[in-house]
Amino acid sequence: MYQVKVNFEQPDIEPVTIQATPDISLLEAVLLNNIHLNHNCGGVCACTTCHIYVNEGQDYLEEMSEREEDYVDRATNPRLESRLACQCVLLEGSGNIEITIPNQTDIIGHEH
Repeated sequence: MYQVKVNFEQPDIEPVTIQATPDISLLEAVLLNNIHLNHNCGGVCACTTCHIYVNEGQDYLEEMSEREEDYVDRATNPRLESRLACQCVLLEGSGNIEITIPNQTDIIGHEH
């Protein structure tokens, strides 16, 4: 079981800590915990709307594929710690992960 601290760039949303099981993506984990994160393509690595920053715990996630890297480069304000939440599948084991969800208010599209 993983402890995932979720920070938000939006100033009016307080950080929360959730639990997540191995073999699911961080996108699935936040959605299961009723946390807003856009995912216009349905979580199939075909857009950048689930872009997040992985501040801590990168070693607990599947490695970034070339396809994901191509999409991350197109995201708004990409950084070295940028990932697509739909591609961040939790490996077997447990640990602490900390992520930041960029401000979602400027994303055009819809939630699923």
